[in-house]
Amino acid sequence: MSSKYVIARLEAGGHRFEVLVKPEEAWEFKNGKSKKIEDVLVSEEIYKDANKGLRAPESALKEFFGTTDPISVAQQIVLKGELQLTAQQRQQMVENTRKQIVNYIARNCVDPKTNLPHPPTRIELALSQVRFAVNPLKPVEEQALEAIKALRTVLPLKTSIAELEVRVPAAFRKHYNQISQLGNAKSTRWEEDGSFTVVLEVPGGMKLDVISKINNFTHGQASIKESNTR
Repeated sequence: MSSKYVIARLEAGGHRFEVLVKPEEAWEFKNGKSKKIEDVLVSEEIYKDANKGLRAPESALKEFFGTTDPISVAQQIVLKGELQLTAQQRQQMVENTRKQIVNYIARNCVDPKTNLPHPPTRIELALSQVRFAVNPLKPVEEQALEAIKALRTVLPLKTSIAELEVRVPAAFRKHYNQISQLGNAKSTRWEEDGSFTVVLEVPGGMKLDVISKINNFTHGQASIKESNTR
């Protein structure tokens, strides 16, 4: 089987229904992160044995799904069924999920001694040290929160939200949208001269990156004050 797709399988009433899907997209769809089943499917064929190329009879589709529409049937198979991952596919998904967990921690946590984020490589090593088991079929944020608890035994960590008060000269008001989208914009105040002040909440681990981007947008002419960190 190609590493680019996997079988989603649903068994009901002694029948087996299978559809070929993209593994990561299928998992995101099952967890509500993607709304388009069309982005998940490799083909719209419904099988009783995909490996043998045997299609499921329409009578069985009608009986168990109430329709023969392949899109509707495929959606139910993916949502209610199981993904049949190969060892290679599972390992690739484990690696991808692990990277996402590390990135989440690097963005949202800092070293309480320095208030700076830990480098991803340090987080990677700490995950290995505590033998954190990554599950490719479990939401990344849920696992990241579990990982943070485990990592605190070997790595100083605290979750952090920084509040930045950003004052931008009128000459750079065209960059308001880009700047306000760098975090959670709590408030914005426009002055008569066209300048503006926006208060942004950003994950502590991303603070320096956000400040750097603001300086790039404004050629270093923005005034940035950290008004609160928690």
